[in-house]
Amino acid sequence: MTVTRFAPSPTGYMHIGNLRTALYAYLIAKHDGGTFILRIEDTDRERLVDGAVDVIKDTLKTTGLLWDEGPDVGGEHGPYIQSDRKPIYMEYAKKLVSLGAAYYCFCTKERLEQLHEEDATGGYDRHCRNLSAEEVEKNLAAGIPFVIRQKMPLTGTTTYTDAVFGEISMNNEELQDQILMKADGYPTYNFAHVVDDYLMKVTHVVRGSEYLTSTPKYALLYDAFGWERPTYVHLPLLMGKNEDGSVSKLSKRHGAVSFQDLVNDGFLPETIVNYIALLGWCPKEVQKEIFDLSELKDIFTLDGISKSPAVFDFEKLLWFNGEYLRALSEERFLEISAPFIQSEIPETVKKEKMLLLLKSRIAKLSELDEKMAFFLALPEYEKELFLNKKNKISEFETVKTVLCAAKDILLDLDAFDNDTLFAALAPLNEQLGLKTGAIMWCIRIAVSGLSATPGGATEIMEVIGKAETLARITAALEKIA
Repeated sequence: MTVTRFAPSPTGYMHIGNLRTALYAYLIAKHDGGTFILRIEDTDRERLVDGAVDVIKDTLKTTGLLWDEGPDVGGEHGPYIQSDRKPIYMEYAKKLVSLGAAYYCFCTKERLEQLHEEDATGGYDRHCRNLSAEEVEKNLAAGIPFVIRQKMPLTGTTTYTDAVFGEISMNNEELQDQILMKADGYPTYNFAHVVDDYLMKVTHVVRGSEYLTSTPKYALLYDAFGWERPTYVHLPLLMGKNEDGSVSKLSKRHGAVSFQDLVNDGFLPETIVNYIALLGWCPKEVQKEIFDLSELKDIFTLDGISKSPAVFDFEKLLWFNGEYLRALSEERFLEISAPFIQSEIPETVKKEKMLLLLKSRIAKLSELDEKMAFFLALPEYEKELFLNKKNKISEFETVKTVLCAAKDILLDLDAFDNDTLFAALAPLNEQLGLKTGAIMWCIRIAVSGLSATPGGATEIMEVIGKAETLARITAALEKIA
């Protein structure tokens, strides 16, 4: 059975790259009917951020990436927070020492700092690597603080096969004797995740390609214990577009790069999931781009993951979000719009009608306030806006004629809905000898003050009501007088 895990460190917000890793790990497991595990890797105690674990769990729940084992769910391989597993790591580290694949290091912080000053690139000099058993026992008995380091081979190469990038090799002389257990008794990430992945029976390790050159160290740990290596799946880099057209690793300077920031900006969670699924993966023999999570589970396969870096394109994300917004039911759209409306809406404005007019004209929910502004207050505009070559309106006298005739009709109306308004104004084209488009252009400019609007003239009039419509037409007549 396929078993994957998402193992974030609770050090802040959920970056898009982290979410993509979680999504791919989830899809790999679920495509094969396997298990998806959430594990919190909190052994780097200095970088912990209060509330970050809740952010991780809330994000996964919001996006539908529900874990089969993990915090709040449980499972046979728990606990699922590394700090709760602390005794396990020391046991396995000492086992490595007994196997000759690791050793106690008693070097002081001062010695290591001095070593770094002498050679900032040299790493550890393996000073304690060959201490005798007697020296080690003496130091341990004296209570001298220690770390446990991995004893790397000094010659040859270490090779592993990645599901995306193929065979990866590294000369062993380039590998440092990394720390496995720190002086505070906590494991390093480099050690803890290997032990946990083995004990939790993880079959596929999914992570970013920045770990490609670190993985030989992990492969050597598996080999030292005599464990079967998992399948490694390294994902392509995520890049962002720079102002000059170049690309670089995705960061905050490219815009919102955390899941929550995007949601706060009015992007739907399902949009974000759909879009990031395609950042480095392409479906086979499926000619479309819009997928829900259920569809992704069905079609996601490892051979669709690309080696090439993926560019996060905000314009493409906006397109996706617009498509998702248009597909929402009216009830759902009205429900999720509410938190994004900061403007005070007069009682005379038909709020629901206004929002539904905007539904197909926005790309993200945070645009609502800006897009609805003209409904709430007539913006300043120049009278030249009425003149329009396409509709053959070249004189203000024509505009005046249309608006006066329309005003007379509107004054006598009791019902003020879109259908009634359109039916009442329709005879003006014969009466004035003008096309309907020209008539509606003049009225729409008068009631909106904009050349492009969500909805036509009669829809806008229904939203703002009779009194406001007549007031705006009167203001327009004064403007062109």
